[in-house]
Amino acid sequence: MKNAAHSFLAARSGIALLAAVLSAVAVPGATQASVAQAANGGYQGLFDVKARKDFLAQNPSSDARKACLAVDADAKWLNIEVIKGLTTTQGYGTDRSGNQYAWAVMVLSGRALAGDKRAEEMLTAFLLKWADAGAFSETEKIHDAYYALKRLMLPTVVAYSIIRDGLGDQEKQRLIAWIDPLVRRTDQIFEGSVDYNNHRYLADSVLMAWGSLTGDQELYQKGLDRFGIILNDARADGSLPLETRRGARALWYMRQSLTSMTVMAEIAAGGQDALFEATAAVDGRKKSMWTVLSYWMNGMTNPILVKAYSAENYIPGPEQDFMKPDFGFLENRGNGRHYLAFLEAVAAHEPPNFIQRRAGALLEREGANERPLIDEFAGGNATCFWRQG
Repeated sequence: MKNAAHSFLAARSGIALLAAVLSAVAVPGATQASVAQAANGGYQGLFDVKARKDFLAQNPSSDARKACLAVDADAKWLNIEVIKGLTTTQGYGTDRSGNQYAWAVMVLSGRALAGDKRAEEMLTAFLLKWADAGAFSETEKIHDAYYALKRLMLPTVVAYSIIRDGLGDQEKQRLIAWIDPLVRRTDQIFEGSVDYNNHRYLADSVLMAWGSLTGDQELYQKGLDRFGIILNDARADGSLPLETRRGARALWYMRQSLTSMTVMAEIAAGGQDALFEATAAVDGRKKSMWTVLSYWMNGMTNPILVKAYSAENYIPGPEQDFMKPDFGFLENRGNGRHYLAFLEAVAAHEPPNFIQRRAGALLEREGANERPLIDEFAGGNATCFWRQG
């Protein structure tokens, strides 16, 4: 049923996947066949691993493959102490005790994707060690700790997708028995704004990735639902109300939301669900992910567009003056991560439109010299996953 519309709110109440539109969000390309495919064995996860491995093998001198191998693997990672649980933190911020774990997973998964067999073996041994020890299983049930868990689970799911075909059945079951309940925990509702803002977007990107990979239609649908809700919630100019109120970090959290939207759209592409082209209508005007992305970029070049919203100064972060926007996301964070990583996927999407070309220019201007761009919110080494050259 070509160009059929999804009902993004349907999964909340158990309504069928292709129910009538409830919230005016249209998603081209959703079909009964794509739903059956998910139920019978899954889509691709974040991206088509086999196709990407083939591309990298066929282009051994490409910048993409160089990015996969740019960071050396460290045998000491196998000795990192397993973290049994994540906890809440005092003041602004989140539990960063899992940073070493995440870095090891992201580096090794990129190298494994590029054909580094030693890295693949290390990654397998590393994940099995943490799985067998029940890592993160004692995470404190509070939104701050669960936010840290969400950040760690996305690269974990991506790493599993990369090594899955090389695993024995017993190894697969050990990893699934560990990953599955942790992923499902991220669906926790805390009765607050974190159930609707970028925290929730991240959770649903994790749930969708795992649902796609394992063929769990209900989890996969959560990402489709959330993407539609985001578009419905966006103002006509593309701004997201729960993010732009965040004072100096209004654009910071807009970017975080866009990263999760990009992840959901990339996952959906494997199920033939065209979220990049999805739209919602307000007062006769259509909104899409490109509207949100355009607002974010416009806000960087003309901050006055943001200040009417950011003046609310709701939990603004380190900088209390909303008149001083925080553009720290344009730089490497000093721990190897880069918040512009998601733009690698945006820039590679075909066919390109004007807003994508703007995003590509931003990526080249602000991130080209800092590649590979690696970030938990994007699932790992985004340059390795999506760069075409």
